[in-house]
Amino acid sequence: MTSVLITSDSHGLTKELEEMTEKHAADLYIHCGDSELDFDAAELSAFYKVGGNCDFDSLYPEQEVLDLNGLRFFITHGHLHQVKGSLTNLSYAAEEHAANVVCFGHTHIAGAQKMGNQLFINPGSIRMPRNRVEKTYAVLSWEKTDEVQVDFYTLKDGKIEDMSYRTSL
Repeated sequence: MTSVLITSDSHGLTKELEEMTEKHAADLYIHCGDSELDFDAAELSAFYKVGGNCDFDSLYPEQEVLDLNGLRFFITHGHLHQVKGSLTNLSYAAEEHAANVVCFGHTHIAGAQKMGNQLFINPGSIRMPRNRVEKTYAVLSWEKTDEVQVDFYTLKDGKIEDMSYRTSL
């Protein structure tokens, strides 16, 4: 089983990032921006990371493209793709890199949805969530890409059952 932990919008939190990596032995850790930490911060050392609109360290890339066990990930914060209005610009950007998993933040709204051949995952925020009270992050897992599972978690209470999402890619 391959798994990827995805978080975003931690806005200065540090021990929570360490707790996540201790709780989940993932194959890959992704931070979708707005950590408000230096790029080289120890708490982010396990993460592939991108810069958000609240990250001012110039070492942060605007996006990352990663391949892992049959999936290609496009990772960005989302503010440069106007994700608060629609996912269209983000979808086009991911398509340019032939990505089938799109990880982003910025809205602080947790959710997963498939559009066309792309799976969009916004892990929400572990600091200031919107539309739900839970402070969330996500874990994507799969054995074969014909069935992937996205689960959302809180550090306090664990898995949020009613948010689980299963699809194929």
